Amino acid sequence: MICVTVFVDSEHNYTGIDMLGHAGYAEAGQDIVCAAVSALIITTVNSLEKFTDDKFDVQEKDGFVSIHFRNDLSERGMLLMDSLLLGLTEIAGSYNNRYLTVKVKEV
Repeated sequence: MICVTVFVDSEHNYTGIDMLGHAGYAEAGQDIVCAAVSALIITTVNSLEKFTDDKFDVQEKDGFVSIHFRNDLSERGMLLMDSLLLGLTEIAGSYNNRYLTVKVKEV
């Protein structure tokens, strides 16, 4: 299962996101849940880099991705993160949270 934790501060600004695990929907290379989650996260990171001036750090290794924002996000950055959270939540719901869970945690 992929476990996603989205971190927000007391004012509901995104401070980061961690993703850990593998979906387990199908064999590696055939897992459509993993592919969908990967596509969303890669597109979000690339969009943050291309369309905003927001600063963030990314760590990635097999089965783990961590993004932490250095400052409050711009309006565009917030929209991109809202879109990512919507997409992940929709995927999780489509599979009854069996292969993907999404949690929002206040820090």
